[in-house]
This record gives sequence, structure tokens and C-alpha cells, in this order.
Amino acid sequence: MTILATLLGSPPPGSPLPPHAPWPRAEITAATWEAATTHLAAGDLTLLSLWGEPERVHMALSEPAAATIAILTLPCPTGRFPSVGRLHPPAIRLERTIQDLFGLTADDADDSRHWLDHGAWGRGTPLATPPTRAPAHDYAFLPVHGDNLHEIPVGPVHAGIIEPGHFRFTADGETVVRLEQRLGYTHKGTEGLMQGAPLAHAARLAGRVSGDATVAYASAFARAAETALGITPPPRATWLRALMAELERIANHIGDFGAICNDASFAIMLAHTGILRERVLRTAMLCFGHRLMMDRVIPGGLAVDISPDGPAAIRALIAEFRPRLEQLATLYDNTASLLDRTVTTGIVKQDDVRRFGAGGHVGRASGRDFDSRRWPGYAPYDTLRFDIPTLPEGDVNARVWIRIKEIRASLSMLEQILDALPPGPIATPLPTPTAPTEALAFAESFRGEILVWLSLNPDTSVARCHLRDPSWFQWPLLEVAIDGNIVADFPLCNKSFNCSYSGHDL
Repeated sequence: MTILATLLGSPPPGSPLPPHAPWPRAEITAATWEAATTHLAAGDLTLLSLWGEPERVHMALSEPAAATIAILTLPCPTGRFPSVGRLHPPAIRLERTIQDLFGLTADDADDSRHWLDHGAWGRGTPLATPPTRAPAHDYAFLPVHGDNLHEIPVGPVHAGIIEPGHFRFTADGETVVRLEQRLGYTHKGTEGLMQGAPLAHAARLAGRVSGDATVAYASAFARAAETALGITPPPRATWLRALMAELERIANHIGDFGAICNDASFAIMLAHTGILRERVLRTAMLCFGHRLMMDRVIPGGLAVDISPDGPAAIRALIAEFRPRLEQLATLYDNTASLLDRTVTTGIVKQDDVRRFGAGGHVGRASGRDFDSRRWPGYAPYDTLRFDIPTLPEGDVNARVWIRIKEIRASLSMLEQILDALPPGPIATPLPTPTAPTEALAFAESFRGEILVWLSLNPDTSVARCHLRDPSWFQWPLLEVAIDGNIVADFPLCNKSFNCSYSGHDL
């Protein structure tokens, strides 16, 4: 019997849960919750997400050895639950978020400071029942101990048009000995806005969690809704979703490639990649009527079909893009001064990405072979030929090359999709369920896997929706990556990660 099957095997007596697809969810006891935490700490399970509701917490887990997933739900009638983060650090920030939004306290937690709540909301625990009012509070950064150490505060306002985040460096001269992040500045209350929202409006909100991954977020939400409702979108819609997702991946990866080089003072690369990124965005506009393809993916299918000129435009884009990418990759690899900045800089060890379950280019550049298009998998990727590149080095250079290799794979997939694109409708009507339903779904963004857990009311309005950005398990690793590097290399490390502030802060 698998570990997850054992953990699910003896649910406590209580009211039956709504149907949950495609993996099981069960209410458990505190003892089982702690047993799951022990398995996480041992590396037997991977934490997919941890989130709250009034008087209960949920933990989504995967068991890699058995290729299975389950959700454990722990009732919290006293407003408390056993800390997962005390044994498994990837859960710490998620526990702090549960405390801020729902007022549920993790017992014996190593860090109980506020995370998303900066004391400026005007009320505390806004998603609790009932919400509470909390006084303003100061944030205590970790203390500095040791001779010859000094602190360098950076942000939350930065010297560029980027999102806000605060970085507190402790340095010995120019060498970083510790980085502490503080995020939450772009909290929008997305999960609160979704509660009770009609499905169509909630889908629009999902697509705006992180605008550079709007297709991936909308696809994950749509797949969760379709799974909960027991429907399948038309084949043409499924294939066009993949087409849009790969265009989105290419646009972001090529932009990041140039931006990383720019942070290493090789600005000419940013100019070249900026032109290519603009070509992709203009092609998306021609094909789907929006440069970012926002609001094009909806539950049940698509809001628009590809334009008549779209397939030819994409083939022309591929013909231009592929040789230019190889020229730029060669330029990168032959510029010794550039490689001097990227090779062996910002290393993340393989054990760390495995423990944090980090996906996307961050995980794959450190040897973690995980891609939600392949597993758990979803159509039409089960019929497409593509490689999932991995590298062992875990440095900035490896994260650059993962992006280049993924662009190559995406260009090939665009051709396969266009060759196999089926005719037919692009959307199917949504049924009205007769009872509450729940589902869990994934979509692979350019950063990694996006998780959406959705609970629907009988009228298809949203009872509860949890959205987990891949950045939740990547931001902490940036603190590890900069350790031992010089302060001037932080922008380079940061851009090589390109974590989402907005996707993390919700």
C-alpha cells in the first residue's frame, strides 16, 4: 500500500465530503496530519500546497514513487493545527499566510510572523468567519550576529518598472552571508474576491493572478472547473490552449534570456531578444486578438478561435525565430566576459530543489525532472513529442540554458499543434451540478506548475478557490542561491529565477 493510501485509509467519522476529482480528498486526524509531516521531512512525499478555510486546513501531497496525489483535510475547531513547517521548511510561508488570512495558528511553528498582512488592511484575518480587526504591527527581521557584518536594505521600491519586494542583505564586505525576503506588497485579495463569484468572473480573476502567465492560470482554472463539472472541452479548444501556452512560454523565456544578460552588462542581447519577444506578442495579437491572450481561455473551452491568418503567421514566426535563437545562443556561449558572470553564480543544490518541490527552470536547472505537462499530464501534451531538459549545475548559466532548450522544444510543439489541429467547435456548454463539487488541476506555466483547487456551489458559483504559483517554492531558494555570492550578483540571480511577486502575493 502506498503512503498516501495509508494516510487516507482511516478518516474520522463525520459528514461526507463533496465529490473530489481526479484525486481523493479525505478528512484526517491530527495524528495523521503529523504522520504526513514526518513523511514530508523524510522526502517520501512532496508538498504541492498548503491552504486554509474557516476552521480547517488542507494539504495537497504527491508521492513520486507511486505517481499519485491526494489532499488531506484537517478540521481546526480550536483555530489551531500542528505545524508542518517545523519539520518541513517549504511550508513555513504558507502557514504564515494561513494565519494572516484565516487566523488559524500553526502550533510549534518556527516562524509565526505576519507574511501577507503588513498591518495596513484595516482588518485582520479577512477570510475568517467572522473577520477580525487587528492592530498595526511592525515586522521584525532576523537579527544580525557576528563581527564585521552589516545590513543592506533594498526595496520594496526598485529602480525600474518592476513589482515591489523587500530584500534585507547581511553582508561581510561584499559577500552575502544571508538574504531575508519580505513579500506581500502586491496582495490583491484574489481568493476573497473569488468566494461567491460566478464562474465566468472567477475565471477572469484567475487569469490576472500573474499577468505574464495568464494563459497558464486561466487554463489551470478552466481545467479544475471542467473536472469538477465532469465535462471535457472540445478537442480544438484543447489544442489551441496548448498553442497559446507555448507562445506564452516562448515570449517569457526569450525576454528573460535577454534580461539576464542585461544584468550582466551585456545589453546588446536584451535588444535582440526584445525584438523577438515583440514578434511573438504581435503574432499572439494577430491570432487571438490580445498580446497576452488574456481572457481567451474560459471554462468549457475558448472565448475565440484562432484567426484565419493565424496558422500562417505562427509558421512565419517559427521560421524567423529558430535561426535567430541559435545565433543568440552561440553569441552567449562565445562571450567569455558574460559566462564569467553566469557560470558558478547563484548555485541551488539538487537536494534543495527536491526538498522544496521546485519546478520550472529553477528545478530543472538543478536536475529535478518534473513537468506537469508530462505528469500528472493533460491533453494534448500526452500526444506531443517534447523533451524536458535538465542540467545538474544549478547556476545562473544552467537556468539560461534551460530556457533556451525549452524555447526549442516549444517551437517544435507549435509545429506539431498546427499540423494536428482538429476542426470543430471551441467551447462546450457548462452543466449545472446538483450538489457541491471539487477538483484539483495543474497547468505548466513558463515558471513551473500552477495548482488550482476549486470548490463549486450547486449554482456553479465559487465556494472556495486556492491558487498556488510556482514562485511559492522558488522564492525561498533565491535566498539560498545568493548565499556566498557578492551583492552585485543579486540582480543576476534574481532575474535568472524571475519569480512572480503578484502570483505569490495573491
